[in-house]
Amino acid sequence: MRLLPRSLFGRLVLVLLTGLVLAQLLSALVLLRDRGQALYQSVQSHLIMRTVGIVRLLDSVSPAERQRLLPLLSSADTRITLVRPTTGSEGMDSATSAAARLVRAQLVRHLPDIPTIEVSLEGGLISDGMPEMHRRHAMGRGMSGPWAYMHGMQTMVRVFDIRVQLRDGVWVRFERQVPDELFDWPATLLAILGILLVTVILLSLLAVRWSVNPLRRLRHAAEALGKDIHHEPLTINGPSEVAETANSFNTMQRRLQNYIEDRARILAAVSHDLKTPLTRLRLRSDLLENRELRSKIQNDLDDMESMVGATLDFMRGTGNKEPNQKLDLMALLESIQNNMNESGGRVELQGSVDKPYNGKPLALKRCVSNLVENAVRYGTQATISVEDGEQQVVVTIEDEGPGIPEEMLEEVFSPFYRLEASRSQHTGGSGLGLSIARSIARAHGGDVDLRNRPEGGLIARLTLPR
Repeated sequence: MRLLPRSLFGRLVLVLLTGLVLAQLLSALVLLRDRGQALYQSVQSHLIMRTVGIVRLLDSVSPAERQRLLPLLSSADTRITLVRPTTGSEGMDSATSAAARLVRAQLVRHLPDIPTIEVSLEGGLISDGMPEMHRRHAMGRGMSGPWAYMHGMQTMVRVFDIRVQLRDGVWVRFERQVPDELFDWPATLLAILGILLVTVILLSLLAVRWSVNPLRRLRHAAEALGKDIHHEPLTINGPSEVAETANSFNTMQRRLQNYIEDRARILAAVSHDLKTPLTRLRLRSDLLENRELRSKIQNDLDDMESMVGATLDFMRGTGNKEPNQKLDLMALLESIQNNMNESGGRVELQGSVDKPYNGKPLALKRCVSNLVENAVRYGTQATISVEDGEQQVVVTIEDEGPGIPEEMLEEVFSPFYRLEASRSQHTGGSGLGLSIARSIARAHGGDVDLRNRPEGGLIARLTLPR
């Protein structure tokens, strides 16, 4: 299975989108991590200052007033209780001892007159008196794993457990739950990142399509040039590289046009000029008294004139400027069938074409006629089969002749190439019929190929793209 797209557009989009998505994910990771650290530090600072204030308050009131103030000072995420003397440091988690010492140092700095302060930062110190929601989150959403890292808390804890000994020997315990909102995804930030990602993706798609469009135009122009050498040149516009490529393509098209036209003019002129000496030779042959010699010379002259005419026809076929038009392909094939049957051949027609075909009527008629005449000449009869599809039309001509050796199936398309050894027009033709048929088919963007039938005979397959 291919992982990379085959088109340039698909590959550019894949590279850009992969880079953009990775960049956005890394950016979101950094932003969320920094946000989590900032929020956590804010919560820690707020807890320290609040703890300092409450300790000073409780240290300045009587034991009875402390009991009345404790419910008022507690909150949903902070539980304040009076506890018995304890050595909380004995059970301190070594993974968080450094953070605990940092919190304790800050408390000592603000409460220098307090004799004893103990701090434990752990994830499982939530007592049964805390709300169920907090206890569940503390047990289920610990500080390890990708979730904590995304929020910058891979080494932080959810629970602060602070014990402070007042000056009269009473211990106050502060159990603080880190707010759950600190672990929630920031909707606004994620929405901004999402909008930015979607915008960049859309702009990237537009930029890639804008960059690849000149290549598409060049491809269409190359396809059109293969069908019609006189096709309208490319418009020279766009960036400098695109304009230079279009200009080079147009220059190539003009050179090809000049080459083909020069070759056609030279061959046409030579073929035309040969008619004059051939006519003189025919007149002089009529003066010969030897009837046998006169007959042989006139047969040779007939062959030469036929070859000259075939050459002119071949040049007209390769340089045909007939415009394309919608045509009924079945009507064209039926007319070829009728003409061959009237001239003594046996031709059958099978299949149908439902939609009109856009092509050159006279050129296509000549192409199919050459293939059918070739089949009748060597196979005595021909069967024309038509298959109409969405992408192409396939015309198959089958005969019951001797076929062609496999190694010569391509050579017979060469101009003036004939399998029959003699140069007689009546036995082997001029050797241009298949060349003309293939030239016309390729001018339409299709092709002609030959293959032998298993039961004997030859199959000529004409493909015409829609």
